[in-house]
Amino acid sequence: MKIYTKIGDGGKTTFFGAGLVEKDDPRIEAFGALDELNSVIGVTLCFINDEKLKNILTEIQNDLFQVGADVAGSQLEPHPLPKVNQDYINKLEIAIDEIESRLGIPNKFILPGGTPSSAFLHLCRAVTRRAERSLVSVKPILNLNPEVIRYVNRLSDFLFILARQANKELDVKEQQPIYKYFE
Repeated sequence: MKIYTKIGDGGKTTFFGAGLVEKDDPRIEAFGALDELNSVIGVTLCFINDEKLKNILTEIQNDLFQVGADVAGSQLEPHPLPKVNQDYINKLEIAIDEIESRLGIPNKFILPGGTPSSAFLHLCRAVTRRAERSLVSVKPILNLNPEVIRYVNRLSDFLFILARQANKELDVKEQQPIYKYFE
């Protein structure tokens, strides 16, 4: 089997359980956003030295494939693929709470950046938010598992905390935005 099918030459692709669809179909957009998120996490891993953080990010990459499988199977009855469940969300919340207890809650907005790892983690967070918006847009079309959106929402919070932690570990001070035109 070849990697190219030529189906895409006409602007179409296949969606699991839905057959041939246009490439700008909201379901394809959602899968694309999840793929982009997984890819940007892969790039981020190139800039992370901490083995524990590398393991966490690799686990998230695997979880994102689970999210994709859950979305793909959402139109199938019965839903034959494994589903994202509350355990995925609980794990993120426990990790967020543990890190946040050390960092504290910021009382102002924070500029993305600082260390290379923090900057890339902020990029992951922003791409996660886009994936979340894509999933919300397909919610009316698909019989979407609500745990999927909850997981992706919590993932963006977790990536934010990881970005803050990456700066804190190297004593890089968080920067707040400067609002030039306020009196």
